[in-house]
Amino acid sequence: MTVMDLIQFAGGAVWAHRLRSILSLIGIAIGVGAVILLTAIGEGTRYFVLAQFTQFGTNILAINPGKTQTLGIPGILGGTTHKLTLEDAVALSRIPGVEAVVPMAMGMGRVETEGRGRSVNVFGVTADMPEVWRFTIGQGEFLPIGDWDRATAVTVLGPKMKHELFGDQNPLGEIIRIAGYRFRVIGVMEPKGQILGFDLDDAVYVPVANAMRMFNLDELMEIDVTYQSAQMVERVLEAVRRILIDRHHGTEDFSITTQAAMLESLDEIMRIVTLAAAGIAGISLVVGALGIVTMMWISVGERVSEIGLLRAMGAQPRQIFLIFIVESVLLSVLGGALGVFLGLVGALALTWLLPGLPIFVNEQYLMLGLLVAIGTGLLSGVAPARRAIRINPVEALHAE
Repeated sequence: MTVMDLIQFAGGAVWAHRLRSILSLIGIAIGVGAVILLTAIGEGTRYFVLAQFTQFGTNILAINPGKTQTLGIPGILGGTTHKLTLEDAVALSRIPGVEAVVPMAMGMGRVETEGRGRSVNVFGVTADMPEVWRFTIGQGEFLPIGDWDRATAVTVLGPKMKHELFGDQNPLGEIIRIAGYRFRVIGVMEPKGQILGFDLDDAVYVPVANAMRMFNLDELMEIDVTYQSAQMVERVLEAVRRILIDRHHGTEDFSITTQAAMLESLDEIMRIVTLAAAGIAGISLVVGALGIVTMMWISVGERVSEIGLLRAMGAQPRQIFLIFIVESVLLSVLGGALGVFLGLVGALALTWLLPGLPIFVNEQYLMLGLLVAIGTGLLSGVAPARRAIRINPVEALHAE
């Protein structure tokens, strides 16, 4: 019996019990379709999140006060936590290979003019912020270049803040109050959008010295450092660590995060979430497999005389075994193909109904869905096939 004979024989058996076969393959189709749909949502979300963080560049280090891996309480047993200062930022700007350094202080302050205003995030930064954070000036200019510790009463508005305060009017040169201090507007940023629910357009930017005085701060919230190329990351990282440890009297009381490492961690987390979603959806494949097992088991019982006749005509147990395995695989392949179709249709429907939902269909998961369906068919057909080859041909014919 050739492979084509097996497929034709199995196909005839499946076609002879069409209703039962359709009910069996629907279970596989639902499982494969659910896996494809959920992985498409997971992959789309992964690419969306990575794109949100990549827009700030990859050749960047973020230095924050405090060590992320510490034991005990700062100050106990002689330990001391030093603050990040503007002097630290100036020292880091002298490292070879460093392109720009942005010391940042941040607070929440009320921004108002002519009776209009509300509280928003106030970023204290320097003139290099647009280059480091990859922001673009939409109107006017950004903060002037100068000494970081010198306060200058100028500000740049986020586009949303500008629209709320001035509408369609030109805000350049206008005076506003931020946390009670007078500032002259010299620029407006281009829209940047949101990142993880945080609206980057709903903010104002002032010189870092003004922000520290405004919010009574004596330390920086963060220092961002950009370097020339990805090949220099380790060299710059070690130089930053060495300089800060030396300035903080031998204590590594700060944390350094590379953008590339953060993107790798996010990518790994989102992949795990996607696989977990696929695993949850794959539970329905178990239900589909049980449906195939049940149908094939019943089929063996109904075809005892057929099995006896095939054995009497010289069919070997191995051939009987393969007949039922091929039937099971055929059902699961048809169900898998239907599931792929349903998954793609579902992804297109979600894209149309929810345009804001990130969806990306990965071809690898399509192939994985089909392979899992084939594997499910193989496993589901083993028990019924073993039952079929244990039937005594003489007793089968006698029963008929």
